[in-house]
Amino acid sequence: MLDIEKARRETPGCEQVLHFNNAGAALMPTIVRDTVVNHIDLEMSIGGYEAANRMAEPLAKVYTSTARLLGCAADEIAILESATHAWASAFYAIPFKRGDRILTARAEYGANYVAFMQVAKQRGVEIDVIPVDEYGQVSVETLRGMIDERVKLIAITHIPTNGGLVNPAKAIGQVAREHNILYLLDACQTIGQMALDVADVGCDMLSGTSRKFLRGPRGMGFLYVRRDLIPELEPVTIDHDAAEWVAPDRYELRKDARRFEKWESSIANRLGFGAAVDYAMEWGLDAIWERVGYLASTLRSQLAAFSRVTLQDLGAKKCGIVTFTVDGFAASDIKARLAEQRINVTVSSRGSTMLDMDARGLTDVVRASVHYYNTDAEIERFCAVLTDIGV
Repeated sequence: MLDIEKARRETPGCEQVLHFNNAGAALMPTIVRDTVVNHIDLEMSIGGYEAANRMAEPLAKVYTSTARLLGCAADEIAILESATHAWASAFYAIPFKRGDRILTARAEYGANYVAFMQVAKQRGVEIDVIPVDEYGQVSVETLRGMIDERVKLIAITHIPTNGGLVNPAKAIGQVAREHNILYLLDACQTIGQMALDVADVGCDMLSGTSRKFLRGPRGMGFLYVRRDLIPELEPVTIDHDAAEWVAPDRYELRKDARRFEKWESSIANRLGFGAAVDYAMEWGLDAIWERVGYLASTLRSQLAAFSRVTLQDLGAKKCGIVTFTVDGFAASDIKARLAEQRINVTVSSRGSTMLDMDARGLTDVVRASVHYYNTDAEIERFCAVLTDIGV
């Protein structure tokens, strides 16, 4: 059982706000803040290059920690400036040709979908959306029937930004493996709230972020690329760290996933990200997932008692993201009224998941996302404030 009092003591923000915006950016624990600030202080004291050299061993450990988190090898990990950059670095390196097909989910994230459309326009590929099943998740049975020799990529957002849905990533991976199709998994909302092993899931590439359920600093993302696939992917942009300049007319790309990185980055944030990964592993991802599931279920149950609230979460399995609409209130109004009481939520709008929102007749939803340091008392206060504002 998790020591929630300890978790809250190590999360100073718990004393300032009721934070139900963990799917946006979770509250950092003290160890992450201290790691970032201490390195900035070191840079101030001795110089940026010199500070990085002194921290060479901890910086290398970030790769091994991230690999342990995902169940892969350190040479299959790249650290980048955001999850979007990580995802795009992998996607744009795929050698698409005219007539290739991309299969994706109805609830695919907007940043990913516009990239699909750009490649469709530039290279003549086709985008096909996999229908959903009775639970609103990707229909694996229908996916099987969509496979042909032209399918180049299956790209899925594991947990969409606009609700509690958890897509069946492992079952999708089995289909991809059976047909030797590339599989790119956006795990931005996954990593940190539930355990995920890339070999078990069967993805070839995976992107994730630091700032959400991992509770790390903003401005950090990461990419997994299966070792055997790395030689087949040349990044769209490279620098002299991603590739060695070996002759006046020749370069050689790195053999590992770090070919997707650039030399310059925030060393302080890298170290803070590593501290967040280690911190999550110390608590245990299975224990975190159990706690998050309990809190989200409790919140949904209490929200369901409001006659004007409609829960909007889909999926046979649901995560820590709880979305709802309120009759007579715009989602932005609910967010603003809660903020007046130092309660953090956000609004998920149509532009982030247009196909799914349009299919369900939604424009905006209130998104309340819990994490393991949240409490039953906070859920009760949340609902009490909703009552006070007339919900």
